[in-house]
Amino acid sequence: MPSPSPSTSPPPPRLWRDRSFRRLWAGQTASQFGEHTAVVVLPLVAVVTLGAEAGQLGALRAASQAPMLLLSLLVGAWVDRWRTRTVMVAADAGRAVVLGAVAVAAFTGRLDLVSLAVAAVVVGTLSVFFDVAYQASAVRLVARDELVRANSALEGSRSAAQTGGPALGGVLVSLLSAPVAVASGAVFFAVSFLSVRGIRRAESVPRRAPGGSGVWSRVRDGWRFVVGDAALRAVCVASAAFQFAFSAATTVYLLFLPRDLSLSGAGVGLVLAAVGPGALVGSVLAARLPRRFGYGRVLVTAAVVGDGVWLCVPALHGSPAVTVPVLCGVGLVFGAGGQLVNVTVMAVRQTVTPDGMQARVAATVTCVGMGATPLGSLLGGLLAEVWGTRPALAVAAVGMLVSPVVMAVSPLGRLGRALPPGSGGSGGGE
Repeated sequence: MPSPSPSTSPPPPRLWRDRSFRRLWAGQTASQFGEHTAVVVLPLVAVVTLGAEAGQLGALRAASQAPMLLLSLLVGAWVDRWRTRTVMVAADAGRAVVLGAVAVAAFTGRLDLVSLAVAAVVVGTLSVFFDVAYQASAVRLVARDELVRANSALEGSRSAAQTGGPALGGVLVSLLSAPVAVASGAVFFAVSFLSVRGIRRAESVPRRAPGGSGVWSRVRDGWRFVVGDAALRAVCVASAAFQFAFSAATTVYLLFLPRDLSLSGAGVGLVLAAVGPGALVGSVLAARLPRRFGYGRVLVTAAVVGDGVWLCVPALHGSPAVTVPVLCGVGLVFGAGGQLVNVTVMAVRQTVTPDGMQARVAATVTCVGMGATPLGSLLGGLLAEVWGTRPALAVAAVGMLVSPVVMAVSPLGRLGRALPPGSGGSGGGE
C-alpha cells in the first residue's frame, strides 16, 4: 500500500507535544545508554569473568567496532527502503536477546571468548542499523523547521549516554557482577523496543519502483549524491579531517594524562567525563544560536573555539589540583563546541538531502569521517613514541583546526540564518 504523501498528511504537532517524537527520543535515549554501557561491559566481562589477555581484549574491541566501518554504507542503502520504526524495533529486540543470552551464559559458566566476540559483532551490527535509522526517522517524523530542535534533543541524549553509559557499566560491574551488568544492557534495549514500538505516525517511505536497483547501486547513488553536493562534500572533508586529528590527539591524551600530569584513574575519569556536560550545553545552544547568528557563523566559530581549546593542553604543568580543573574546563568547552557543530551539521545535511536518501547520506558521511580514525590512532601513537607526548599532542591539536578551515572556505561557512533549500520530497528512491 502506498505511503501517505507528506502534502496530504495533516501537519504534525509542535515538537514536545508530538507523541511520536517523544517516543522516538525516549527510545533513542534508552538505546544509546544500552549501546554505550555495552561498550564497556562486554570487554570487562572478558577481563573479569574470562581472564582475557591484552591481545584478546584488543581483538574483542576491534570486532565490536568493525561493523560501523564495514557495514555503514550497506545499512544506509537498506534503511532507506524500510520504515525506520521497523528497523529500530528489530535492532532493539535483537540486541536485547543477544545480551540476555550472554548474561545467562555468564551466570551458568558456559560463556567463552569466541561466543562473547560473536555477540559483540552482532550487537555492533544491530547498533549500526539503529543509529542510521533513528537519524532518518527524525526527518520522516518531524517538520523541517523543527529539525534543529529535534536533533538537539537526540544529540543531547547521545552525548549523555556517551558519558554516562561507560560510567554506569563500570559501576555495575564493580558493585554487582559482570553478568548483571550485561543484563542491564538488555533492559535498556527492551525499554527502547517498547518506546519505539509505540510510534504510530505513518512514515513517508520512498516508493520502490518495480524491478528497482540493487543494494550496491543504491550505495553508489548515495556516494554520487554526496560527491555532487558542495555542502555535503565539505561536511565529509571536514569530518574526516577532524576525526583523523582527534583520533591521534585522543591516543596521545590517554598517555599524557597519567604519565606527564600524574593523574590518578579517578582524575582521568573526571577529566574525560567533563565533555558530557559541555555537550549537553552545546545541544541547548544549537537550538537557538544558528537562527540568531547564522548557521555558517555558528559552525565555524564553534569549531574554532571547541577545537582550538586543545592547544593549551600540551603546555599544562603542575599538580592535579591545578591541572584537573583546567582540563575539565577544556572538556566543557570542547564538548559544547563539538556538539554545536554536530547538531548544526546534521540539520544542514538532513535539509539538503531528499527523504529517500537520508539513511544512505548519513551512512556515507559516517563512513568517510570514521574511516579515518584507525589511521589517526596509529599516527598519534607513532608521534608520541618518536617525539614525546607534548609535541605529539600539540601537532594533533593543530591538525584539529583543519576542520573549521575547511568549513570556513566552503558553502557551509556562508550559510545564513535559514537552512539551505532542501531537495524536497522522497527523491533518491528507486
